[in-house]
Amino acid sequence: MTEHLDDPVALAQALIRQPTVNPCHDGAQDLLAGALESLGFRTKRYPFEGVDNLYARLGTEAPNFCFAGHTDVVPVGDAAGWTTDPFGAEIKDGVLYGRGACDMKGAIAAFVVAAARLVRDHGPPKGSISLLITGDEEGPGLHGTRRLLPAVIADGEKLDHCLVGEPTSEDIIADIVKNGRRGSLNGVIKTTGRQGHVAYPEKSANPVPVLLDALAKLRAIKLDNGSPGFQPSNLEVTTIDVGNPAHNVIAASATAKFNIRFNPNHKGDDLMARIAQLIGSAQGPVGITTEMRVSGEAFYTQPGRLTDLIVAAVKAETGRTPLLTTGGGTSDARYIKDVCPVAELGVRNEMAHKVDECIPVDEIETLCRIYYRLLASYFAAA
Repeated sequence: MTEHLDDPVALAQALIRQPTVNPCHDGAQDLLAGALESLGFRTKRYPFEGVDNLYARLGTEAPNFCFAGHTDVVPVGDAAGWTTDPFGAEIKDGVLYGRGACDMKGAIAAFVVAAARLVRDHGPPKGSISLLITGDEEGPGLHGTRRLLPAVIADGEKLDHCLVGEPTSEDIIADIVKNGRRGSLNGVIKTTGRQGHVAYPEKSANPVPVLLDALAKLRAIKLDNGSPGFQPSNLEVTTIDVGNPAHNVIAASATAKFNIRFNPNHKGDDLMARIAQLIGSAQGPVGITTEMRVSGEAFYTQPGRLTDLIVAAVKAETGRTPLLTTGGGTSDARYIKDVCPVAELGVRNEMAHKVDECIPVDEIETLCRIYYRLLASYFAAA
């Protein structure tokens, strides 16, 4: 792999050619470990319940600048719909195709080569560069960063700042930097009654009106007016299921699902308690239950040294000032924010998870140069 350490596109190709669909043995991490060790990084593997994870560090002193990412990818979907081999990493007309090109093997390759160039040009940094790489971000996420980060800290590691390589860019490379994320709460409401004939409602207990009343209460909630850096929290009903094909039958049960994307005005536990109290328990013959789970808390990295250096690196390389935003879904930054300031910057997300996932090769090189400038300025000021 040492032959790829000055070419982020070639390294991205090598990583894509490892079919690391979650869950998997992570051959991409095998390649990464070898490449990083050739640069002088110390590496350690952290397998949890069949999930491969990797931590690598160059240097022993503070500050420790960490890059976090994942090598697992989503399934290819309709393989017949791809115009190239999903794991062939083919380049056509200046565009690299393959599952993981956007999300997020391209960014991992860009950072590794940026670190290699920094060491080549300036020698080892006055501090440390580390990588926190998981193989369980696109799956359940139970045995990836959620477990890797505490294990690394238990081994005596300290992260001072962290950059996550998620595909944050939208219209053009590096136009968006994420310095926060909304939290996410998933809920299921189920009402259970008694099936019967619609002509004899007194002999049945219809669960549907009770469910609709509960949903009306949810939709009437005004969560907040937003918070610094965030839009207002929003609740969306995502499905209502009764499973009743007949017009003349009162169903036995009805179910609805909802999701809340919330800003730092809220904590997940407080929201769940509020919703449980609001919906309550049904009076009469229809029962009601609510199940909720928070998949990630909201967090916000105040603009400061980390975001300033990222913005400056982007502007120096592209001539444009990126926007700091908090939109979109959750990421593994939700775990990292508990130990150090964290922000996210990667390639464009337009083709992530799609058939024919791809990214122009010049965008991978541009991202590599931005990462290089970021590392150089970070350690110059250390």
